[in-house]
Amino acid sequence: MRRIPQPRPEIRSGDSSDDYEDPDQVFPKPQAVNLAEDPDQIYSKPQAVNLAEDPDQIYSKLQSVNMADRDVFLPVPGWGKGRYNSLCSDDELLDDDNEPISSHRSSWQDYGLSTLQGSVYLPVRGRVLAPPPRDGPSPEPCTVLKIGWLDKNPTQGSLYYQRRWVKLDVDYLRYFDNDKEVYSKRIIPTAAITGVTNVGEQKFEVATANRNFLFKAESDSERNEWVAVLQNFTRGHQEGSREMTSLVPPSFLTPGSPLTPEQQGYLELRGLRSKLYTVVSGDKVFLYKNMEDYRLGIGITSIDMNVGNVKVTDRRSFDLTTPYRIFSFLADSEQHKEQWVEAMRDAIGEALSNSEVANQIWAEPSNGCCADCGAAKPEWAAINLCVVVCKRCAGEHRGLGPSISKVRSLKMDRKVWTEELIQVFLLLGNERLNRFWAANIPPSEALSPTSCSEDRRRFISSKYRQGKYRKYHPLYGNQRELNNALCINVQCSDVLETLCLVFCGADVNCSTGQTDCPSPLSLALAHNQKLQAQFLSHNLNSELPHSEVTGDMEPQHYSPQHPVIHNGFLFKTASMVRPITERKAREEFSRRWCMLNDGNFSYYESDKTSTPNGALKSTEIVCLSVNTPERHGYDHTFELYSDSERLYLFGTDDQDSHKEWVKSITKMFIPSNAEALLRLSFERIGRLKYKDGLNLQSPRVGWFALVGSSLHAYLEDSEEEEEIHLRKLQELSIQQENEVLVLVERGRTLYIEGERKLDFQGWCVGIQKAAGSAGDSLSQQQLTEADIPVIVDRCIDYITQCGLTSEGIYRKSGGNSRVAALCEAFRRDARNVRLKEEEHQVDDVSNTLKRFFRESGEGLFTKQAASAWLSTPVIPEESKKISQYQLLLSRLPKVNKATLRALVNHLYCVQRFAELNQMNLHNLAIVFGPTLFQSDGKDFTAGRVVEELIEHYTDVFEVDEQQLKRQLDEITVIIKVREKLNLNSSVPASGSAGDFICTVYLEEKKETAEQHVKIPGSMTAAELTCEILDRRKIQVREKDYWSCWEVSQKEETERPLHHLERVLPILHSLGTDSHLLVKKNLAMEAILVYLASKVDVSKHGMVKFREERSILGLGLNTGSFHDRYFILNTVSLRMYKEVRSNRSEREWQVKNLRVYLGIKKKLRPPTCWGLTVIYKSEKQEKPEKQQW
Repeated sequence: MRRIPQPRPEIRSGDSSDDYEDPDQVFPKPQAVNLAEDPDQIYSKPQAVNLAEDPDQIYSKLQSVNMADRDVFLPVPGWGKGRYNSLCSDDELLDDDNEPISSHRSSWQDYGLSTLQGSVYLPVRGRVLAPPPRDGPSPEPCTVLKIGWLDKNPTQGSLYYQRRWVKLDVDYLRYFDNDKEVYSKRIIPTAAITGVTNVGEQKFEVATANRNFLFKAESDSERNEWVAVLQNFTRGHQEGSREMTSLVPPSFLTPGSPLTPEQQGYLELRGLRSKLYTVVSGDKVFLYKNMEDYRLGIGITSIDMNVGNVKVTDRRSFDLTTPYRIFSFLADSEQHKEQWVEAMRDAIGEALSNSEVANQIWAEPSNGCCADCGAAKPEWAAINLCVVVCKRCAGEHRGLGPSISKVRSLKMDRKVWTEELIQVFLLLGNERLNRFWAANIPPSEALSPTSCSEDRRRFISSKYRQGKYRKYHPLYGNQRELNNALCINVQCSDVLETLCLVFCGADVNCSTGQTDCPSPLSLALAHNQKLQAQFLSHNLNSELPHSEVTGDMEPQHYSPQHPVIHNGFLFKTASMVRPITERKAREEFSRRWCMLNDGNFSYYESDKTSTPNGALKSTEIVCLSVNTPERHGYDHTFELYSDSERLYLFGTDDQDSHKEWVKSITKMFIPSNAEALLRLSFERIGRLKYKDGLNLQSPRVGWFALVGSSLHAYLEDSEEEEEIHLRKLQELSIQQENEVLVLVERGRTLYIEGERKLDFQGWCVGIQKAAGSAGDSLSQQQLTEADIPVIVDRCIDYITQCGLTSEGIYRKSGGNSRVAALCEAFRRDARNVRLKEEEHQVDDVSNTLKRFFRESGEGLFTKQAASAWLSTPVIPEESKKISQYQLLLSRLPKVNKATLRALVNHLYCVQRFAELNQMNLHNLAIVFGPTLFQSDGKDFTAGRVVEELIEHYTDVFEVDEQQLKRQLDEITVIIKVREKLNLNSSVPASGSAGDFICTVYLEEKKETAEQHVKIPGSMTAAELTCEILDRRKIQVREKDYWSCWEVSQKEETERPLHHLERVLPILHSLGTDSHLLVKKNLAMEAILVYLASKVDVSKHGMVKFREERSILGLGLNTGSFHDRYFILNTVSLRMYKEVRSNRSEREWQVKNLRVYLGIKKKLRPPTCWGLTVIYKSEKQEKPEKQQW
């Protein structure tokens, strides 16, 4: 009986128009049901989550949804006999387990599926809109061959078409509800497609072994494009499938992985009444309707586990959470649940960890393309042939058999990828290998990424089974000479030559004629050639190419040519076990013939001698130091340090020869990942152990180069070069007891350990010298993070704290001897000079600053630009004059510009308090004009420049007036506090520059725990903590994390200060109900472990939120907490109304947030785990406050 389609009813809120179907066509008598009446049919019971409860589970819990607030209805069928559609299988009938594949059920009742709109296999519950882009792992899509919208028809030929987003890649034909969906409604392996045919106007049919899929395009031309792509791509699949089926057991033929699934079976997906056949394979989870579909390879969807997270929710249930959807599964038993959870967590580990090997292999640029067809990002490799190939070529390689090509995955076969094997692939690379394997390819036979399977099979067989395109070795056909050449070559590092010999006929298992090393493999191991041994071990049973060469080839004798990097005469002293402190005369050197050969540096009595006097292997050299010219008898010398604590000194008078030797030797012992250091004009280069960041337990190996005042480093697990500006270090010290060099820079502390005393002493001396002042110019001084000389920063800070009220500041003269001593101390090591009021007088410090500027080499304005600065005051128009000053300022060197800004800012503040110090604008100009321009002071033009710079400070330097106002207010507070302390306390109010007396408590606020501490302006929270612990003689044990806390009794909150945060500004901002407390941070160890496990520093989830006052315009009731979804990264914190929101309600810059632990109890927080966050931007006068 022919059915007439009914008019399409109105789709109510919450329904998907794409999934709409005619109810009469599907079920006899549909009934409307409000989802709110029985939400558990569709949704498992979600729960609100507190961000602090479980930081590792981001999407595992969702806020409860009140379905009664939504007008959502779904048709519910009657249970009469008739034709039933599978919404979960996209309108295709389910296969009967007891019937042949080609037959279908006529009823859904045996499956017990609820008839939900949308995809029943992927229920509405748990569907999450894709969040904004975030750092971290994301699914890596296959190459997409064709994509677009098609109308899809059920296989029974229903008249009603459904719009589907269809995607064809190298693995699957998939279709989705829409182009935004991540998870498909159906996946059809391209290998399962048996034919593609046109079946009428705009229609085409995709046939598989058990069913056909009918699609309709919008035009015939579009239909023809789809058919052409599908037919071209699937050509040859039938033959390949038959070959694979004959070679591999059926259990291995699973989509997405050539391996046996780690876990497979039926699981119930919450929201459904039937079970899905679920398979965990490699780094993916596949969902199928039943086992038959799994065996045929036709599934519902696949889930990439590199974005997945698994959490147990009940005795038999667990959630698989992704950023796009939550899958809630129910196992048959608790034991089965544990097995599934373990398998899925293993899949997550596999997905997250294995990409590391691929990234390492791809570090060689030529490995980024398939060695056979050139496809990008190949993820497979033939470990015996040493080529990296794409997935499609890997399938054909596997068809050659393991005796010819041993195929392994870069991302799944983690155990096979040893460090040595990775190094072999990095050393050879696809480009170098193809000079052998693909030396003679006719253009007509070459592959491309779009080549069909049949062409790939023919080409790969010719290339590797027959060796048709290889470059023949000169010894080809001479077995004896090939074997002899192999035995010789495995003793050096030329792995490519060994590969050429082996695949041109050399016997990997031939006899070497040596009893202690009977085979080439043992010979390679005896000579410490690990990469050679790795290659040989994978080819012990390889089948060699067997094509014949046309024409006669003359047998040749193999003359081994070791790769000589460099040789020549050098002058050498006897090796030493102590650092060289005295000049070595020419007479102490001996002429030696030196040779770099295959990773060995050898020196001989002469160029006629065959036996070396001594040798150093590349693995024994740990450091090379280049001496300054003419330090010893020979003009150019360098030192080599060995791991056996010996020092070797070599010299020559030829500068070019010296440079070539240094370059060649360092290239020999520096690893490939640190070769960028060789481009630098280094003074010292080598290997050191270090600790930093979160890894303070076990030292790691790094490669360092000292270049001028910078230390360049390639640290372990780091792909990029790091540069440490030694003159900008906040602290540089040597712990003599355990030989550790401590480098403290902003945001990080680096501990360099002395593995060997001899070369470590040289590193310490070199780094200390490089970190000190090297001359009279500003750029050669020790600098702050802001590129201001430390001497300028310390003097300005001292005078700001202690001298702004000193009458005649900068006009009075200090003690000449004291000023000279202070200048010398700063010149020797400014970083360790601490200005203290009881030791240094204000006038001495002010004169030290003036003397520094007067004696600086190029001057603050530079000699070249000084005349331009001096000619600017004559410009009559003020706006043009300011523009000229700004132009000259922009042309100054970086350090000069930063220093001038800091000095003029200081002088501006000084003249603002002229009623106290009697130093107005004119007086300061008289003093600093001649000083800064290094003139005799007879011409006041220099004074006018300084006066105008101070007068127009905010315009010339484009100063933020709000920031300047805060600075002046802070100075005012400092002056008032000093006056108050001087009047009311017999204890001196200040000690060193800006020291103030402050009460700090130890562990708890009580009288016996009080400590009165002098707080200098430069004191950090870490220094204050150490000061308190030292006073109380508290020994810090391992895993004791002491820190300084800001505690507010009124707000019932506290926060740990950052270890580099300065204490003095905190003191100025503290209210009467706040204090500083030093105590242990009990959560620090857990924090370190959590951060160490994070791939990227980000966080997102649902949080209870309350705002102090309704300034956001959200209409929130400030008296209660509201659920909001937050996303935090290193730059910003964004707030969304709910998980599914696409646009954030509010965004805050992280740098402007201050986070306190705790919430005031009278606000009635929903949990005891809360945060109080204060946000204040530079333009905002009053801060915002929120509670979470």
